[in-house]
Amino acid sequence: LETGAGFPFAINNNTGWIVVASELDREAVDFYSFGVEAQDQGNPAMASSASVSVTVLDVNDNSPEFTQREYGARLNEDAAVGTSVLTVSALDRDANSVITYQISSGNTRNRFSITSQSGGGLISLALPLDYKLERQYLLTVAASDGTRQDTAQVVVNVTDANTHRPVFQSSHYTVNVNEDRPVGTTVVVISATDEDTGENARITYLMEDSIPQFRIAPETGAVTTQMELDYEDQVSYTLAITARDNGIPQKSDTTYLEILVSDVNDNAPQFLRDSYQGSVYEDVPAFTSVLQVSATDRDSGLNGRVFYTFQGGDDGDGDFIVESTSGIVRTLRRLDRENVPLYTLRAFAVDKGVPAKRTPVEIQVTVLDVNDNPPVFERDEFDVFVEENSPIGLVVARITATDPDEGTNAQIMYQIVEGNIPEVFQLDIFSGELTALADLDYETKAEYVMVVQATSAPLVSRATVHVRLRDANDNSPQLKNFEILFNNYITNRSGSFPGGVIGRIPAHDPDVSDSLTYAFEQGNELNLLLLDPQSGDLRLSPALDNNRPLEAIMKVSVSDGVHSATAQCTLRVTVITDEMLSNSITLRLADMSQERFLSPLLSRFLEGVATVLATPRHRVVLFNIQPDTDVGTARILNVSLSVLLPPGGSAGHGPRFFSSEELQERLYLNRSLLAAVSAQRVLPFDDNICLREPCENYMRCVSVLQFDSSAPFLASDTILFRPIHPVTGLRCRCPPGFTGDYCETEIDLCYSSPCGPNGRCRSREGGYTCECHEDFTGE
Repeated sequence: LETGAGFPFAINNNTGWIVVASELDREAVDFYSFGVEAQDQGNPAMASSASVSVTVLDVNDNSPEFTQREYGARLNEDAAVGTSVLTVSALDRDANSVITYQISSGNTRNRFSITSQSGGGLISLALPLDYKLERQYLLTVAASDGTRQDTAQVVVNVTDANTHRPVFQSSHYTVNVNEDRPVGTTVVVISATDEDTGENARITYLMEDSIPQFRIAPETGAVTTQMELDYEDQVSYTLAITARDNGIPQKSDTTYLEILVSDVNDNAPQFLRDSYQGSVYEDVPAFTSVLQVSATDRDSGLNGRVFYTFQGGDDGDGDFIVESTSGIVRTLRRLDRENVPLYTLRAFAVDKGVPAKRTPVEIQVTVLDVNDNPPVFERDEFDVFVEENSPIGLVVARITATDPDEGTNAQIMYQIVEGNIPEVFQLDIFSGELTALADLDYETKAEYVMVVQATSAPLVSRATVHVRLRDANDNSPQLKNFEILFNNYITNRSGSFPGGVIGRIPAHDPDVSDSLTYAFEQGNELNLLLLDPQSGDLRLSPALDNNRPLEAIMKVSVSDGVHSATAQCTLRVTVITDEMLSNSITLRLADMSQERFLSPLLSRFLEGVATVLATPRHRVVLFNIQPDTDVGTARILNVSLSVLLPPGGSAGHGPRFFSSEELQERLYLNRSLLAAVSAQRVLPFDDNICLREPCENYMRCVSVLQFDSSAPFLASDTILFRPIHPVTGLRCRCPPGFTGDYCETEIDLCYSSPCGPNGRCRSREGGYTCECHEDFTGE
């Protein structure tokens, strides 16, 4: 039952005999198990089954087979008897097969034997070998199971005896190799010698320890690199190298190779930090240390010796240096934070290899502020314009300064240090706002000059502030009654009459911005005075160019467009004659000026002279006022006048004047009364200019008196006065015997032989003398 294709058994349907239907092979299948069934012919058919097991019995139908057809071995000729050469092995597929081995041929002089051992045939040396007789044996070995057999070939090569070992020339070798040599570089070739021949002399080299950086060629002994070397990781290697021959048994020798790795400049210096930061105050002296940079170099010797430099980098435009050996960065000059607050430097660490390697590093130096800059005003002087009558508390200006320092060093405080007494303004200590604390009146004070100070302790800076008030039209023009005193000296000289501007109406407006207009309201219908209505300039009418005295009273007005004022103008024309001038004197008044004399002392002076001379005031004619220029810095005023005699005091028909001598005498004798009435101190007379001895070299002074009618008008608050200047001249005459501009040339008075033929002339200072010859006498 359930037999497949190729089933080797068959059963007879009738007899039940099981027979072999095909060839059996125990080596393929050694056991079969199958079922059989018996069935009758009844109906229904009845059947029964049984299990059949068939064991296939072995018969010797397979020959032994060697595992390899040929074997080879080498054996030294001095091998001992009994030395195992090799083991051959054969297999037999039959069961319970016993294989025996024997050498069937080639065993010359029975040098070898074979025995069965552990299923194999062990070939051993039975008799000593002799390399000189047989160098090779070709053995035929048979394996038999008793009926069948197989053969194999065994080749035994007899070798010479290995009597010498390899020998190195030295037990220790030392070589140097640069660390930058490429992989595969031959470092050294190690060689040993062997006095044997053949295989016994063929040497194989090997390293006892596995050092991954190196390998050795087995045949040549060349030691080469198989990894990159790095002096900084390992400076030397020690290799144990063995030279082994190929004899039997092998012999060897060992030597030690020390490989010293030589440093090359293959490492650039490395800074300990990626960058450096430091700070320094701006006022430190030169060569102050700021920070220290440091770098290392893994190389050795000069290759690893590092120095520092800014060369090729950035030294802050020469503001810093770096010490080459220590790496200390120092200032080279005084720093200024306000100019450069932060330096970004670039230094290098450089080794001393060839070629040198260098590594840059960035250095940031922050310059710390010190209070080394005073506050700075925008200008040294400030002009502030303020409308007068501005309200109290008005901020009129903001005076500020700047400080290039920073932080607390740049904090500024302001104050007024000069020019604010009484306290009219206030300066805010922090903002610099200038505030008015009082009423501002242009007419009271038009300008305030103050010195303000900005302080960044302990440094200060000052500026001058000019507060100028802008005038407003809040005042009326001011005009007093005034007189025009025209002394008209009639001479033959043309052009003596003053045709130009003689002065201006003495009006004043406290408001300087006002424009005044002038006008005659009455009394000038004849246009005796010519007026410019815009400037107030006055001119005399040409009609006054005559020898007639005149007095006219006029009314003058002045207006600023809003306010106006009027006053009386009196014009007096006095005709000055030569008789007046020849009978005049000049009084010298102490500590007096022209303006002060005219206003208000002129009237009192005339009253004083009239009182002393007992004559009416109008008969005193004052025609000149002139400072004395011959007295240096003393303020002496020369006043020239003449006085008409009182009524009835003159004989004849014409007016008579006091003589100059009488005037001098009476006024000088009564100078105390004159001073009391006129409130002026009268000095002694100094009319004779020759009293001052102006001539040199003994020249004689001669006084000459003249008068000038072309003097301009003098002006005061209430008077316009036209003077007649007396011009006192002099002439210097040389004494006898001298001539020249300065009498510097002496005249030889003997030149003309004034002593005659009988006398001898001898010159002397100022003249000559005559000496008579012998036997002569006389003048």
